[in-house]
Amino acid sequence: MINIVDQKTGPMISRYIYGHFAEHLGRCIYDGLYVGKDSSIPNKNGMRTDVVEALKAIQIPVLRWPGGCFADEYHWKDGIGAIEERKKIVNTHWGGVTETNHFGTHEFFELIDQLGCDAYINGNVGSGTVQEMQEWVEYMTMAGESPMSSLRRENGREEPWAVKFFGVGNESWGCGGNMRPHYYADLYRQYQTYVRQYDKEKIYKIACGPNVDDYEWMEEVMKSAAPFMDGISLHHYALTGAWEEKGPALNFVEEHWWSLIESAEKMNELITKHTTIMDKYDPEKRIGLIIDEWGSWLAVEPGTNPGFLYQQNTIRDAMVAAITLNIFHAHAERVQMANIAQTVNVLQAMLLTEGAAMVKTPTYHVFDLYQVHQDAQYVDSYGQGSKNLSYTISKKGNQLNLSICNYALEGNQRIDFQLESLVKGVQSSRYICGEKMDSHNDFEHPEDIVIIPFSDYKVDGRVLTVMIPAKAVLTIQLELAD
Repeated sequence: MINIVDQKTGPMISRYIYGHFAEHLGRCIYDGLYVGKDSSIPNKNGMRTDVVEALKAIQIPVLRWPGGCFADEYHWKDGIGAIEERKKIVNTHWGGVTETNHFGTHEFFELIDQLGCDAYINGNVGSGTVQEMQEWVEYMTMAGESPMSSLRRENGREEPWAVKFFGVGNESWGCGGNMRPHYYADLYRQYQTYVRQYDKEKIYKIACGPNVDDYEWMEEVMKSAAPFMDGISLHHYALTGAWEEKGPALNFVEEHWWSLIESAEKMNELITKHTTIMDKYDPEKRIGLIIDEWGSWLAVEPGTNPGFLYQQNTIRDAMVAAITLNIFHAHAERVQMANIAQTVNVLQAMLLTEGAAMVKTPTYHVFDLYQVHQDAQYVDSYGQGSKNLSYTISKKGNQLNLSICNYALEGNQRIDFQLESLVKGVQSSRYICGEKMDSHNDFEHPEDIVIIPFSDYKVDGRVLTVMIPAKAVLTIQLELAD
């Protein structure tokens, strides 16, 4: 029996936990989000209509751009002005292909406008200058007269844009410059000074935090720069084994089902330990832990460019998504944003595209099932659960949202919930389920996994009993009595 403490609510689960990440990597931007105004694929000002509508349907709250590793070799002035005159570069990080810069600052904010979400810009510390970063912020956000706002107007944009979040460097411990924490901390203090406040809405500044369990990095950066940041990042990808030996996304062995899930579950330990360090320097929990890269990182699909990181997405990835989101909810007091990698055609993608076709992945459907938790209050619980089950609970007014993931490979599992309040009724009950451990959607079978109604539950006063099948993710919404 699981006892739900529904008459006492915890911290708010920020909608930004359901954020996304779009890098100039493979077919995430080009052919994924952006096809250009002259494409035969339906678009609005170059943005794929089907992709935009699909992301709006799951209430995408924030989009991180332009990277990733790409951010620390991106020079923003290459991506403004007439498209045909923009400088072409080589994308050295991802596949060695030509980057046309056809998708730049103006195009990004056009996408943001169509999605109706907030912008998370990642600035270039690795190969950029303080002046370059300062001028980009001025170009984007300055309403008055200045050299950069005048340049923006020359390029067709009169009003400034809103930049909600700004990251000062990315993976500075690795692809962003191979720096040591003391050195980066000083650079962060310097660079963030010039992320000027031109608009009345404060820009939320994010420092580059550690990779996985690099607790020394977190300690040194927090100790030296905590007063100057609003958030600090953390990156952790779920792997089937060693970094150098990534397992396949399809036709995998049973051992890789369990090893990927175990790797995803490590997120709880990482957040707990990094939060303990943050608490030393920020006991008021003002600074957010920003997990702006997470998800499954598997082997690329055979025959694809290894630098494009294109992988299929199965019901196993849905388990990873649900388990990880449940962990974020449990740490909602400190985790203020997360950005799954990546939005389209890269790593644990929401959507896959091929020509004019688009497929919604099992991970997309988890984000759909979980959108009821956005900006809801976390609800605690206690008691003995079942093996291979992960769940989370939130509340909005008299609506209780319960999401359950059964990541066992076979067999239904019964779980009983005892509430403090009387259950007035069930408002909604939906789930996804995989027949095989690598069940997935592809362009020949785009709806093998879809959200369908769930009915194997019973309500008796204050008790909810659920019988959830294996390889399934479920969300039930209950109406509680006053």
